[in-house]
Order: sequence, then structure tokens, then C-alpha cells
Amino acid sequence: MELRKTPLYDLHIKYGGRIIDFEGWALPVQYSGIIDEHINVRNRVGLFDVSHMGEISVKGKCAGEFVQKLITNNVSILREGRIIYSPICNDGGGIVDDVLVYRISGEHYLLVVNASNTEKDFRWMVEKKIHGVSIENFSYDISQLAVQGPCSEKVLSQITDFAISDLGYFCFKDNVSISKTRALISRTGYTGEDGFEIYCSPEKAKYLWEDVMEAGEKYGIKPAGLGARDTLRFEACMPLYGHELTDDINPLEAGLERYVRMEKDEFIGRSALLKMVKSGVPRRRIGLRMMDRGIPRKGNSVFKDNEQIGRVTSGSYSPTLGNNFGMAIVRSSDAVIGDLIDINVRGKMLKAEIIDMPFYKRKI
Repeated sequence: MELRKTPLYDLHIKYGGRIIDFEGWALPVQYSGIIDEHINVRNRVGLFDVSHMGEISVKGKCAGEFVQKLITNNVSILREGRIIYSPICNDGGGIVDDVLVYRISGEHYLLVVNASNTEKDFRWMVEKKIHGVSIENFSYDISQLAVQGPCSEKVLSQITDFAISDLGYFCFKDNVSISKTRALISRTGYTGEDGFEIYCSPEKAKYLWEDVMEAGEKYGIKPAGLGARDTLRFEACMPLYGHELTDDINPLEAGLERYVRMEKDEFIGRSALLKMVKSGVPRRRIGLRMMDRGIPRKGNSVFKDNEQIGRVTSGSYSPTLGNNFGMAIVRSSDAVIGDLIDINVRGKMLKAEIIDMPFYKRKI
């Protein structure tokens, strides 16, 4: 089957992107190199094509009521122009996906979902839909660019028609002009750095990309691919669906308790999660730093005192910190910071230490 291409595909080729198959999309894994792009985002600014992400609108007089039922976080406190992060759970408490919820108005919400889950999420929402709500998957009508790094505000301030410095974290402005392109812009990202995500029409995406690159030239902007996007989110210990988040891992186990509002009225998965709160959460997500040489990978078994206690969900070399780290889901009683554990990497037992998360936190 032919891979789907974003409107920016030709520009990825122009800038030397190495294209791979990512969930059925032809996307660049790197341009100049993963480590180079990673460091550039941490120190300067990078530009990502994230047009493969899914966008689903929820509209109607009961839109707020429906979103409140759908997500574990509390949308009732969300004002217009604000965003919240939240898991979506299945009836058993497992994670269907994690999403960003934008409140456009009291009767209009935008949900940004993971690319690999767009169709699944849309079907789930339609299945759970209530009266007075319309749901539309308009992912193919939207392109999304992410400008990330400490210089991102300086870059975009040159080509926006409003004071972008006034835009707070997890806030957005709709229908603004960015280099003569009408767009929605939010102060959000998946890198652990300051940054912005821009939603525009597919026809305007390539012109906007080139204008951002031109505006960022004096700040050292570089295009960045999927590889750096993953290592950046990993250092910040941001969970990734299919790794730290799955249908078999619930938000409490994944360390997302602060996004689960048990005090609100019924939401999908609440009963199962409440039962776990009362009986005790059996597993926890941990961070680990390798003491022996080797990189832990997804699926590697985790041992303590020769007994398997869990498995690795993500692992990588950290370009910022210069060491190998991992995240894992392990038995709660063994999730003790400072304890030593063993990771089975290619048949070899390698020593690691359980450490606090995130591994990297930007200076504000």
C-alpha cells in the first residue's frame, strides 16, 4: 500500500530528510542527524512537520458534557482559548489514547489525537456519542507545524500579527495571521522545551514552512525529524502511546494521576480506576539510569533480586545528559527511587538505578 504523504513531503526531500514509514505515513526520521537536531532544539530552535496528527471536532449544545464524559481530566474548568491534556480511557480503565483538548467555545472543542489512533479514537467517540453532539474527523483538512526550542518565540514574533509573547503555556489563539496565513497557534509541544504548534490549511503549509525557516535563519533554525522528536520527548519523560500508554496500562500506572479527576461526575473508566485507587495500584511507571553499558529497549525484562518485576517501555541514549536511560512499568512495591535493578538486554543482565522523572527539565 502506498504511504500517505503530508503536504510538506516535497520540502522534506528538498531539505535532505530521510523518509521512513511511520504508521503508514512517509515522514522524515532525520535531516542532518538525530543528535544534531536534538541539540539544536534544546539550545536554539527546530521545525517539525506533525501534519500526521489527528484532529477531531466535537460540536453542539452538549459538546462540553460529552467531552467531560470522554476524558479523565476536568474540562468544566477550561476557559475559551485554553487547552488541557488528558487520557481517554476504555471501560476497564485502560488508555485508549492521550489527547489535547482545545476549547474553541462552549459548544465547540478540538481534540488533537495521536496519528496511529485517529480512526480508532474517532470510532470510539462515535460509539460513546450522546444526543446534541456532532463529531467530525477533519484530520485531512489540517496541516500542523511545530516550532520548538528556546528561540521559538523570537522566530514567530517576526511573522505573527499579535504579541505572541503574551500567549501563555497551554493557551491558543485562533484565526490569527502568521506570515499572511490564517491559522490557529498554541503554546504547546512534545519536546520539553518552550514551543508552539500551528494549525493551518494544507494548501498554505509549505509556504508557512519556508517562511518560518527564513524567519529562523538568524536563530539557527533547522528542520527536525521523528528521531529527534522521540529523544526529546523521552528526556522529558513524556509518555508515548504504544509504549507508556496502552489499552493494558491505565493512567494511574502510567503516572498520570494528576490528569484523572475522580471528584468529577462519571467518566468512561472511572469505576475501574476508583476500584484500583481503593485496592492499590499494582504497577508504576519508573525512570531508570543505566550503570552498565547498554541501552534498554521496549520489551526488555526488568529484574530485582533475580525476580522479574516488569518491563521496559522506552529507552534511549540521552544527547543532552550523555547517558543511557529508560522508562519501565514495574510492580509498585519495587518502584523505589535509588534501588538497583537489572535489565535483560540481548540476554545480558545490565545494572540500572531507579531515578526520579523527568530526566531533563528545562530552565524557565
